[in-house]
Amino acid sequence: MTGVNSFQVSGYGPERSGWTRLLARDSVARRLDWPILLSALALSLLGTLLVYSATRNRTELNQGDPYYFLIRHLLNTGIGLALMAGTIWLGHRALRTAVPVLYGFSLLLILLVLTPLGSTINGAHSWIKLPGGFSLQPSEFVKVTIILGMAMLLAARVDAGDKQYPDHRTVVQALGLAAVPMLIVMLMPDLGSVMVMVIIVLGVLLASGASNRWVFGLLGAGTLGAVAVWQLGVLDDYQIARFAAFANPALDPAGVGYNTNQARIAIGSGGLTGSGLFHGSQTTGQFVPEQQTDFVFTVAGEELGFLGGGLIIVLLGIVLWRACRIARETTDLYGTVVAAGIVAWFAFQTFENVGMTLGIMPVTGLPLPFVSYGGSSMFAVWIAVGLLQSIRMQRPMSA
Repeated sequence: MTGVNSFQVSGYGPERSGWTRLLARDSVARRLDWPILLSALALSLLGTLLVYSATRNRTELNQGDPYYFLIRHLLNTGIGLALMAGTIWLGHRALRTAVPVLYGFSLLLILLVLTPLGSTINGAHSWIKLPGGFSLQPSEFVKVTIILGMAMLLAARVDAGDKQYPDHRTVVQALGLAAVPMLIVMLMPDLGSVMVMVIIVLGVLLASGASNRWVFGLLGAGTLGAVAVWQLGVLDDYQIARFAAFANPALDPAGVGYNTNQARIAIGSGGLTGSGLFHGSQTTGQFVPEQQTDFVFTVAGEELGFLGGGLIIVLLGIVLWRACRIARETTDLYGTVVAAGIVAWFAFQTFENVGMTLGIMPVTGLPLPFVSYGGSSMFAVWIAVGLLQSIRMQRPMSA
């Protein structure tokens, strides 16, 4: 077909969007990355069972209804799937043009946390209370906007053909875009989310082809910044105590070290196949705090054993593998950078969450993607899945 791009004929060119794109000759089902979708869905459903096991007997949390968290986790998953579908429908390229609005809105939300509308949970002033007993953690959505915003800046001139790699001025602009929300989140303080954002920034820069001097410079600046934060007393007492307990596991086992000690006991007692779903003594006895959120992996370790915990890691590994493949195969730098940012986010957050339950990482309050209870986290990760699917769907398909 002379003079016509076959990519555009297939209905997925940049001039086609919305339902027109979705109803084109190549069906949605054919273009979806099913390993990512099915693995993420399996993780969310498995998380539903683990969350239910962790909360069904905790009357102080479930308001007397053993199915309270189970229903809400399923509801969060359903909303997450709807957000994924909406993201696919809009397309990552359409969201590229909406980045300024999304960025401004996310800044407004995290600023609201610092007002009387914000609330404190487990020492972190990171939430906005909503009617009906719901709460919103804006820092989860900031992860998405940082990825989209940095990708938009770093890829603009490269995708236009003006540059082969992002120049130094563009990198400075992208770092400035990321620094503003990161500083606000640090004021909450929410150190765990800031750590994830730092890893996202590094992953995005590496994928963009920017000079490695920026990466090494940021690593050095991050090290100096961490020392400064510690010396200037920016961290709250509970955060300092968590790092002290990580450095010395024997420190205050009945106090600050209690969570990690009980987590290791729960995982260690599971053995190869576990004690059986809903039959874990540590879980049933309510010995592990925050087990439905930060320490949900301990439920899998105790009740499903090494095999169950390994299954979770394998499913997350499939998501990361397919996301890496999408980043490698997409035809524009913008899509590559967005996918790479999501890979960095998911990989670090998984490693940190599982690592803190095993005692090899400090406790930072980061949820396990798709598995932990929490609406904001669930919505954000499913939006990320929608972005990955959109990147895959809007590229030419191999014959």
